[in-house]
Amino acid sequence: MGQVHLHNRSFNKATSAGFLIALGIVYGDIGTSPLYAMQAIVRGQGGLANLSESFILGAVSLVIWTLTLITTVKYVLIALKADNHHEGGIFSLFTLVRRMRKWLIVPAMIGGATLLADGALTPAVTVTSAIEGLRGVTHVYSNQTTVMVTTLIILAFLFLIQRFGASLVGRLFGPIMFIWFGFLGVSGLINSFLDLSILKAINPYYAIHLLFSPENKAGFFILGSIFLVTTGAEALYSDLGHVGRGNIYVSWPFVKICIILSYCGQGAWLLAHRGEHIEKLNPFFAVLPDNMVIYVVILSTLAAIIASQALISGSFTLVSEAIRLKLLPLFKIYYPGQTLGQLYIPAVNFALWVTTSFFVLYFKTSEHMEAAYSLAITITMLMTTTLLTYFLIQKGMPKITIAFISIGLFCIEGSFFAASLVQFINGAYIVVLIALAIIFVMFIWNKSHKIVMKYIKSLNINEYKNQLNALRHDESYDLYQTNVVYLTSKMDHEWIDRSILYSILDKRPKRAECYWFVNVKVTDEPYTSEYKVDMMDTDFIVRVNLYLGFRMRQEVPRYLRTIVTDLMESGRLPRQHQHYSITPGRKVGDFRFVVVEEKLMNARQMPGFERFVLQTKAQIKRITASPIRWFGLQFSEVTVETVPLVLSDVRNLEIHERLEQVDETEAPATKIKTY
Repeated sequence: MGQVHLHNRSFNKATSAGFLIALGIVYGDIGTSPLYAMQAIVRGQGGLANLSESFILGAVSLVIWTLTLITTVKYVLIALKADNHHEGGIFSLFTLVRRMRKWLIVPAMIGGATLLADGALTPAVTVTSAIEGLRGVTHVYSNQTTVMVTTLIILAFLFLIQRFGASLVGRLFGPIMFIWFGFLGVSGLINSFLDLSILKAINPYYAIHLLFSPENKAGFFILGSIFLVTTGAEALYSDLGHVGRGNIYVSWPFVKICIILSYCGQGAWLLAHRGEHIEKLNPFFAVLPDNMVIYVVILSTLAAIIASQALISGSFTLVSEAIRLKLLPLFKIYYPGQTLGQLYIPAVNFALWVTTSFFVLYFKTSEHMEAAYSLAITITMLMTTTLLTYFLIQKGMPKITIAFISIGLFCIEGSFFAASLVQFINGAYIVVLIALAIIFVMFIWNKSHKIVMKYIKSLNINEYKNQLNALRHDESYDLYQTNVVYLTSKMDHEWIDRSILYSILDKRPKRAECYWFVNVKVTDEPYTSEYKVDMMDTDFIVRVNLYLGFRMRQEVPRYLRTIVTDLMESGRLPRQHQHYSITPGRKVGDFRFVVVEEKLMNARQMPGFERFVLQTKAQIKRITASPIRWFGLQFSEVTVETVPLVLSDVRNLEIHERLEQVDETEAPATKIKTY
């Protein structure tokens, strides 16, 4: 309890170090939006010469209120309260509300998959955009091939350092992002004095008026450019477990003020220079003195590189949550950080690196990547809003308030989604295809678990106690091991998976002094480490339920050592004398873990769809972490056995014995030769 209380305090407490780490991990994507968002808005109107005062005020007003309503209200004020034992993200939110409606797994799967797909595109577009900015400083980067090579090298470095933990990454990037946001705020404030009428943009009237104004040449689709200012909001929620709620509460006001000041400064410059003919205008750099451009380009390049971090660390959290929910296969997880919920998943890191590099090579330029950007994240936000609605219902909030919040968010995000649909044919279809592939894997994994639970046959251990007792005393069989341990996900009190007893008694009789049946249950609590034991009124059968928090390493052998010691000291388990050992007076015998892999065989009578699901799962398992590594058995004696998946309601194939009457008067049958 002391550890949990300490964790609660660190999660809600804000510190100066946590403030910097949050800047380095959480806000990279949102914090670099001033680099390109206003440029995209101006480009959509045909340039500076076509801008009016009301348009500029409306555009800045849309930016301010988008950041306020989506990022501040939805994510910081509402979503951050929906933490699953200090974990954020759409899967944590689903965990909180999944008992309310079964179908809520659908928005959870769609939202998680689209966020993971977008997480692969974000590093590609931000880093490429930053490197292309160097063209105004040196002619070396006038060649796009040079830009691509530099981008690929930077991305390789970024993914390489993930193994050292989010805390180290945050400490490296935090000070840089503090300087970046400080620059955004100061430069934006100074440039706002070019035309203080830009402060009128705080009035939401200008935002609403712009959407219906004939001066807006992009019409409704201007929202596609406006949405760029808040694409990192979902990553902010996913990174909750990495930095803590207290640090986000303290750092977000600072970040938001600096970002809004930057947009106001750009807007004031546009007001002061509207009507002028300037080609390839980027207001962010246009507001700067010429002698400062080189330094700002370097700083913005570093900030754009850091922008990738929010999606990468958030992806680790999402995948770990999906594994716990049985939506994704097992992947080896490491916990390199010393604080909060920092984790690292090598397989996910590698997959993101390969996919991101592919995007760089396929799209080649940031302009092409931007055409595919933001559609996926709008889908994620809509799915999060769906789950948040049920979370608010669960918390007992008044129905009128819930309706007001939910309908408002659905209208706003639905508008952004509709405006982003045009991006599908411009390259977003690739991101959607990747998201569909992830959804397919999630569906297969979740559905296969239900199918196995439907068909698998369980047996009552009590009915086989006599056989097990006879086997352990039958000296005609060699001693297989002193302790034989079976890990199973299908154990309900004394009922156990049939394949385990089949392995002990039928496949090869395994004589042992003690038979262990261990079931590991991952709890919603982060640091649970408890167990329950039932010895079935014997001293040779041990049924163990391990309850481990989702932040605990699932190293089963180490936990069993503690359990064995406890059982022997209480006299429930006999001492096991080990004659040969380097440990003097060892009272615990040797262990062998048996991992049973069930394979689908001879299941022609199973419906074709269910057979397809199970066969597909078997193929996916070939490239994921094995149970041996997942349960920390790589340094233990392990036997892997394959047994058929026994179907309880599939009848045996019918076949009848052929009966013939022998007629002695009949001539012998002629043998027919075949060639």
